[in-house]
Amino acid sequence: MNHLKLYLILVMVMFIWGMNLPALKYLTVQMGPVTMTSLRIFLAGVTVFILLHAMGLARKPAKKEWAYIVGGSLLNVVIHHSFISLGLALTSGTNASLILGIGPIMTAIFSLLLLKLSPSKWQWLGFGMGVLGVTATILAGGKGLSDISIGDGYVLLAIISQVLSFVVITKAAKTLDPRLLTAYMLLIGSVGLFVIGFLLEPGQWKMFGAMDTTFWLLIVASGILATGVGHMSYNHSVGEVGPPKAAIFMNLNTLFALLGSVIFLGESINQNHLVGLLLIVGGVLFGSGTVEDWWKRKIDMAAGRRKEEKVGRAKS
Repeated sequence: MNHLKLYLILVMVMFIWGMNLPALKYLTVQMGPVTMTSLRIFLAGVTVFILLHAMGLARKPAKKEWAYIVGGSLLNVVIHHSFISLGLALTSGTNASLILGIGPIMTAIFSLLLLKLSPSKWQWLGFGMGVLGVTATILAGGKGLSDISIGDGYVLLAIISQVLSFVVITKAAKTLDPRLLTAYMLLIGSVGLFVIGFLLEPGQWKMFGAMDTTFWLLIVASGILATGVGHMSYNHSVGEVGPPKAAIFMNLNTLFALLGSVIFLGESINQNHLVGLLLIVGGVLFGSGTVEDWWKRKIDMAAGRRKEEKVGRAKS
């Protein structure tokens, strides 16, 4: 699959994740967030396995691949989703979105340190533009960081664990399809989350029987579409284009989450949001390498024309 198709998939995943934010905020206040998340992740894992079986990609992992599966489950599912759930229940959406927005730059740094991947100057420019865009978008509401709480720390831990998991996924992708890795991670991780929820939120699992139709529609849609299909597609892209390029698209998550808030929560957009939009889109174009590739092709085409003209003059 060429990079353009992968980039389009990443944009679609970010749209789904952004629209999923209002749903998650609703779900986390209906019952114990970790217990609720364990069911959502389990549904996601089952969905991915069904899709992979239909695609003929399901198989039993080799012994050495289990280390990546366990490590990915711990970082990408258990730690990440438990802290995200707790964080969303304890902090404001403004602070959570801003902290999540630093994911791309953290991914670039960890990739540089652990994978020895060196982003180009163009990509660093994109990371910087993305951070500015996310900051402008979040602070456009005027509340800033006035509502700092322990939930902010949970969200920060969640994004750090996710960034570290990208390193595991990249290494595992050498022998294990990231989509299959995702399926195993989700199923194993859902069990870990349920155990944590059972200990931290005793008796909350009984609440499932008291939930209404809206709850079940949202948790099924969130688990199957946003978490199952979304994570499978995103992790596949990480294995194909590398963590830095894939992570830059996370900036779009903030943008689409804002749109979801406007549509479902009735919030408004002002000129600061539009500035953030321009910076985020610019950051994605630069950080993903799209602008750099276009510039290099333009230079190569110009050099080719000059060479053809030189050959033409020589023949005449």
